[in-house]
Amino acid sequence: MTGPDVTGPDVTGADVTGADVTGADVTGADVTGAEPLLRVRDLRIAGQDTELVRGLSFEVDRGETLAVVGESGAGKSLTARAVLGLTPPGLRVSGSVRMDGQEFRGAPERLYRRIRGRLVAFVPQDALSVLSPVHTVGDQLALAARSVRRLSRRAAGERAVAALERAGIPDAARRARAYPHEFSGGMRQRVVIAMATVNDPALIVADEPTTALDPVTQDRILRMLVEPREGTRPAMLLVTHDLAVAAAHADRVLVMYAGRFVESGPVGPVLRRPRAPYTGGLVASLPGQLATGRRLPSIGGSPPRPGALPSGCAFAPRCPAAADECRVREPQPREAGDGRLVACHRLVDLPDPVTGLFKERV
Repeated sequence: MTGPDVTGPDVTGADVTGADVTGADVTGADVTGAEPLLRVRDLRIAGQDTELVRGLSFEVDRGETLAVVGESGAGKSLTARAVLGLTPPGLRVSGSVRMDGQEFRGAPERLYRRIRGRLVAFVPQDALSVLSPVHTVGDQLALAARSVRRLSRRAAGERAVAALERAGIPDAARRARAYPHEFSGGMRQRVVIAMATVNDPALIVADEPTTALDPVTQDRILRMLVEPREGTRPAMLLVTHDLAVAAAHADRVLVMYAGRFVESGPVGPVLRRPRAPYTGGLVASLPGQLATGRRLPSIGGSPPRPGALPSGCAFAPRCPAAADECRVREPQPREAGDGRLVACHRLVDLPDPVTGLFKERV
C-alpha cells in the first residue's frame, strides 16, 4: 500500500500560535456546544508500578472517525479497551470516560453489558477471539441481536442474515448456517463486522481490524464499518499503526507515544504538515513519500519500555531536534493552527513541516 498523499496545498500562512493550553480541552475537536458522543479525560492506565497510558484526553463526535496511531507499545489498544470497559485484569484505570452523556469509567460490568452492542461495539484484530467455534455464525449474530433487542428467534435470525449481507457475505442465508472455521480470514472478519453492526451502534471501537488483510479487502471492510444505517453514520475509534489507513478513512488523527499525547487534529493537515517531530518521523518513513532512488528515512532507536521512561519528553532520546529542556520537562499540548494541538517544547522554532529533520537511512 502506498502512503497517504502528504504533498497537499501549501498552507504556510496558517496561524501557528504556540499558545500553551495546559489544562484545557486537549482534544482538537470543534467546540459546538453539544457534548460529543465519546469524551475521554485524563485517562491513566497503570500496572503495579508502571503507568502505561499517561493522562490522555480526546473525544469523538457523532458520525466521526478518529484514528489513534503510533508505534507498538504506545498504549493505543489499552486506550480502546478502557473505553469498552475491557481493560485486562490487574490494571488500574483512572480518569473519565463519558459516552452519550453518561460516565462509564468505574461503572459495574452489568452497565457495560447493557451498552455493548447497542451504544458501542468492538471489532478486534483477531476474529477468532470473539467467535465461538461450536456455534454457527448465524446463531451467534442472532444471539447478539436478542441480547439487545426484544426479538423473536425468527426476527433475530432475519436480522443476522441482513447484517451478513450488509457486510458483503455472499449467499448470506446459507452461510449463516456455517461455522467460523468454514470461512476464510477475510470473510471471518466480515462476520465480526456483521456482529458489531447488527444492532446499529452509535460508536464502533476497531482495534487494528484489518492488519492481516490485503489492501483492497482492508479498504472495503473499513468502509463497511461506517456505512450509514437507518440514516445515521456511526462514529469510529480506529486504532491502527498504518498512517495510510488513517489518511484514507479518518476525519481526525491522534498520535500517541509511550502512553502520552503527541499531536492531534484533522487528518489532512496533520499528515501533510506534521508539527511534532515524532509525527514527522512517522510520515517521513512512509514509502509513498520517497523519491525514486533515495533511501527510506527512519526514526532511530526504539520506544522506551513503560518501566524505563527517560526524564522529560519520552521521545527526546530519539528526537533529532531535542534540546536541554526536552530532557528535563514533559511538554504539554499547545495550539498549532489548523485545529491542531501539539505537545512539543520546540513547536515555534522547528521547521514546518518537521519531516526534513529525519535523514535517509544509510
